[in-house]
Amino acid sequence: MRGLKGKGGSGNRAASGTATAGLVAVVLFAAGCSTGGTGVQDEGAAPSEAAGKATPSPASSGGAGQFTESVDAVKLLMADPKVSPRVKADLRPCAKDSYPVDTSYAVLTGSDAPDVIVNVLTCGDAVGMGTYVYRENGKAYENVFSVEEPAVYAAVDRGDLVVTKQVYAKNDSVAEPSGEEVSTYRWSAGKFTRQFWVRNEFGRAVGEGEVVASEPSAPPKN
Repeated sequence: MRGLKGKGGSGNRAASGTATAGLVAVVLFAAGCSTGGTGVQDEGAAPSEAAGKATPSPASSGGAGQFTESVDAVKLLMADPKVSPRVKADLRPCAKDSYPVDTSYAVLTGSDAPDVIVNVLTCGDAVGMGTYVYRENGKAYENVFSVEEPAVYAAVDRGDLVVTKQVYAKNDSVAEPSGEEVSTYRWSAGKFTRQFWVRNEFGRAVGEGEVVASEPSAPPKN
């Protein structure tokens, strides 16, 4: 448009040129929109917008992405024959109706309902005694994973089951383990299979403060 106005000429010629340019622009715009891969559609959506459209949120995926109701974890453990008598005997309330049990819900096994992850702890030191995963099977829950060792705890990381076990040396206190072992499990072929394993050993120097060397004394005089 700026080039047409800069030529001078009569008003009719300018109007005719304007109409012609406008018609060309409309034709080009229509051609660009009709090809699906050219014109104004070349740039596409921004990366964040494309990801948002391609990946449904858990709430919109239905089924396992929607939490429905809580499970009585204590009742579930006490009725489970796979839970050892030792764990059941120690599973007592720390206070009135307050059991040392942590319960989480997550999609781990691909079921239509969330799986239930239960950690049993001690009352005094909150040390893990056992960790269990239950999968809904009809109207009941099936124990599909369990570890009963001292200082064990399970969590969920992006659809994987992560089990951490504290490692104690002979003289370690409960609060200061020598290290930890972290195992990552993934559901495959109807069971959990360990995919990754990491062992971390903790240094004892951290938190002990710096060692201050004593100043050298002056040499004795003769």
